[in-house]
Amino acid sequence: MAEVRLAAEPRTEFGKGAARRTRRAGKIPAVLYGHGTDPQHVSLPAREFARVVREQGNNAILRLEVGAGANQLALTKTVTVHPLRQYIEHVDLLLVRRGEKVVVDVPVVVTGDPAPGTLVTQDMGHLQVEADALQIPEEFEISVQDYQMGTRVLAGEVTLPRGVELQTDPEYLVVNVSAAPTEADLEAEIDTEGAGVVEDAAEDETPAPAGEQHEAAEGSDQS
Repeated sequence: MAEVRLAAEPRTEFGKGAARRTRRAGKIPAVLYGHGTDPQHVSLPAREFARVVREQGNNAILRLEVGAGANQLALTKTVTVHPLRQYIEHVDLLLVRRGEKVVVDVPVVVTGDPAPGTLVTQDMGHLQVEADALQIPEEFEISVQDYQMGTRVLAGEVTLPRGVELQTDPEYLVVNVSAAPTEADLEAEIDTEGAGVVEDAAEDETPAPAGEQHEAAEGSDQS
């Protein structure tokens, strides 16, 4: 994964109000930590950083130019996105050195078409691995081309690049190929769900015993 140079500015104001002002100025509040040093509060250019994440994912490696200080190498550790407006609210960055090992989550991408009449289910979207900070894979590809019903791919069966070690439990299921539901199966499921809705409605409309109705009436008069 290539390094990306970004100019970062030190931050001296903190809190929600300061963070909003930073974002209005076209920047993203960020914290740089690691290697036993005190956290550094900085701001990143919003458009440039968003492009980096879009092109390289959440494990992007940044060469930060913080003020007049020396350049610092950092791994994008956590990117917090607003749940509704989808803009980046905050970023956590981890200081790294060349040759240093880091533990990261790498996306799993499923490609190919399985055998006819089958359905592919992806149970895990990421695998946790340990890798050189400057050689983090962008993704792991699993091809299910012509896979037959009953085929299962476990975490330990995914091919990893040299020097990358799996941290996820190797017995975890990543991809499962099962029989695709038939039209009859889908109709039966719809009929079952419909019956359940009718039964629930009927239960809700069951009249209360006479004693309970009388107590309810008295309660309403007193309110």
